[in-house]
Amino acid sequence: MSGQFSFSFSGDDIEDEGGASNFIAPSVSAPIQPQPAASAFPVAGKPLLPATSHDLHHMLSQLPSKIAYSTLDIDLDGNGTIQLPRRELWDVRVQLMAEDDGGDPKPGLGNHDVKTGVYEGGFKSWECSVDLVKVLSLSKSFLSEVEVAPRIIELGCGTALPSLALFQWSLGLRTCKKDSVLSMVLADYNPTVLQLVTLPNFILCWALHQRTDSPILENALCSEGELDLTPEVTKAFEDFLSDRGISLSFFSGGWSAEFVELIASNETSGTGDGSKRQTVILGAETIYSPFALNAFTHTIFSLMERERTHGHAAEALVGAKKLYFGVGGSLDDFVAKARELGANVEELREEAEGVRRGVVRCSLP
Repeated sequence: MSGQFSFSFSGDDIEDEGGASNFIAPSVSAPIQPQPAASAFPVAGKPLLPATSHDLHHMLSQLPSKIAYSTLDIDLDGNGTIQLPRRELWDVRVQLMAEDDGGDPKPGLGNHDVKTGVYEGGFKSWECSVDLVKVLSLSKSFLSEVEVAPRIIELGCGTALPSLALFQWSLGLRTCKKDSVLSMVLADYNPTVLQLVTLPNFILCWALHQRTDSPILENALCSEGELDLTPEVTKAFEDFLSDRGISLSFFSGGWSAEFVELIASNETSGTGDGSKRQTVILGAETIYSPFALNAFTHTIFSLMERERTHGHAAEALVGAKKLYFGVGGSLDDFVAKARELGANVEELREEAEGVRRGVVRCSLP
């Protein structure tokens, strides 16, 4: 199996101009042949990346001294807009090339959108993540309407637009340290994606939101489209999270029983008093092949089952294309599999123009 293919979207990434509507139907440069394995990214003779937890403080210490960014304006269907900052893709590539040791090309530098089992497309923002942001904007009140803060888990997060939106909305709600921690779990197959785009995007979101209240941030943002990541800035970021009761946790590796166990063991929501918590699992563009669909479905079901066992409510919001042409995954297949496993599935959003796609809510009865 080649394992390398391109969805042939127009442009390297979702651009600010035109938003997510510029995409064309995906095509595939190499057919995907059936494999006996049922893992997320089955490659003959190649093991999956192991489930790994990453320490936030260590990740902050590995950041470059400066990052370039732009903002993506998302129209919330007549309910205003949200501006989400993202590290520039060219800036990521510059860093990857600077760190190149002369060996194989770094993941994400080639022409392929996905290189099976090596790079799973996390450096780019995909249109279904924008669809998820729009759906979340209609129910963002759950961030503040419960006594126990929710737990957000984004699987295959990449640039993490849905989690970034929730984080940005929460910045205006959590004005002081809370007894209950808002736990945000960011998971991507590639640890380099978490380090190079996911974490920087959260720092950018915080810095732009808080700049008027912080001389440190005002100075760090003095150059248009750039943020200086000084030690003072990264320390201020950590201090802010602690003060507001927000936890950011990062996990990499293939979807597996070990992956589920690792995430489940990361309990930071402070529900030791028996209070019920709501867990929201997010996934955008995570079911592009039958193998990914199978592993993703079993992962979210395992997580929801664990939450229910502990008396917590849980649901999954999944955004995907109706069909990934030539690759084999589809939103309809996910819905059918989820219902086969006994879940309640509700369609929340459908896009009929351009590449057909949708967002569904999945929960256990």
